[in-house]
Amino acid sequence: MNDTTHNTLSAIRQQVDHHLKEGIIPFWLSRGVDPLYGGYLTCFDANGSLDLSDTNKYIVTQTRMIWGFSTFSRLLPGDSCCLEAARQGVDFFIRHFWDREFGGWFWKVDRAGTVLDRGKVVYGQSFALYALAQYTLCTGDPRGLEYAGKTFDLLTKFCADTARGGYYENLEPNWELSSPGFHAGDRKSLDIHMHLLEGYTTLFETSQSEIHRRRLEEVIEVILSRMVDPSSGCGLNQFNLDFKRIPPIAIRRTWNAERQGELAKDVPDTTSYGHNLELVWLLLQAVERMGKPHADILSAARRLGEHALQFGVDWKHGGIFRDGTHQGPAIVRDKEWWQQAESLVGLLSAFEVTRNEQYLQAFILTWNFAYNFLINQSLGEWRTLVSETGDILVPEIGNPWKACYHTGRAMHETLIRLDRILSTLA
Repeated sequence: MNDTTHNTLSAIRQQVDHHLKEGIIPFWLSRGVDPLYGGYLTCFDANGSLDLSDTNKYIVTQTRMIWGFSTFSRLLPGDSCCLEAARQGVDFFIRHFWDREFGGWFWKVDRAGTVLDRGKVVYGQSFALYALAQYTLCTGDPRGLEYAGKTFDLLTKFCADTARGGYYENLEPNWELSSPGFHAGDRKSLDIHMHLLEGYTTLFETSQSEIHRRRLEEVIEVILSRMVDPSSGCGLNQFNLDFKRIPPIAIRRTWNAERQGELAKDVPDTTSYGHNLELVWLLLQAVERMGKPHADILSAARRLGEHALQFGVDWKHGGIFRDGTHQGPAIVRDKEWWQQAESLVGLLSAFEVTRNEQYLQAFILTWNFAYNFLINQSLGEWRTLVSETGDILVPEIGNPWKACYHTGRAMHETLIRLDRILSTLA
């Protein structure tokens, strides 16, 4: 690494630290905690004003906010605001989302906590487990690990496909498998398994339980053996219950199906560069937490990163494209907040294991693009979507899927990796 790159990374490190502590955290502390009912409000327009037309509370963003404030409480140990924001979020979540009849977590409640959707979505259960384990890890409150453990037990009992491996997608309130097609009872996805990976990693870190470690290793094995394309190295989308690849659809209760009123419809069988780079760092983090080398994980991480370098990075304008073919150029070239955020961490992680400085150059380009076009500097949070060249397409700051998780987590994880890289190359 030359002096110019070192100085550039040092300057970015200062920007990231300021953005997290003076932007993202204050934005969500001042707006995200619901002063009337508890829990979190997540829908904010381009000006940072609450969208009163949508104050429902979804498992995805309630848990992501718990994860965020729990983590931020360790970054700001002298400030009790984040700790209290996390604690009240857990109070609301357990009180209103936990199914006292069948166990597990509902998908959606209204602002006051009345249940609107009782569906058991493995995606949502995985985030509950992840957030609650992180809550105990950061705060010491045993309730988080207690309920994360209960969630793990239910996932193992009802959602794991013990005959064929992996996990089902959507289930009904009583844990019966949902119907095929839009309700996804006939398919499995990389998305579900990737989020179980992050959840089980944190659960094992918190509990140090042997069964949690074994389930983590099983999820990793499913991803590596079934869900990463052996020829191109990129992540695949959806599969039938026997892991045969099938054409992907926008599944009920997913971002693709719900955003901007979009109805479920067929989508191209592409790969997501943001998911692939997110998977890079989640796999490497799992190896770190388990405390042992894993050659297959390192190999898969390298191949996922190389695919993103070749096809996903916009070397002209900066940033990461959304989607592309398995062995060809990007076909969805606009740039969404979460892909950029997760790619920052993935690119640095890929550099750490390969020492290929192309990853650092891609990181610098992606950060500069996000800083200049996605981050609303006056508010301190990210817009939702911009074009290939940075024109604002969806200016909203928060929605039922967008809270402090992707952006806040990415800034936190980016700082960790920049500190490691800069210290070894000082």
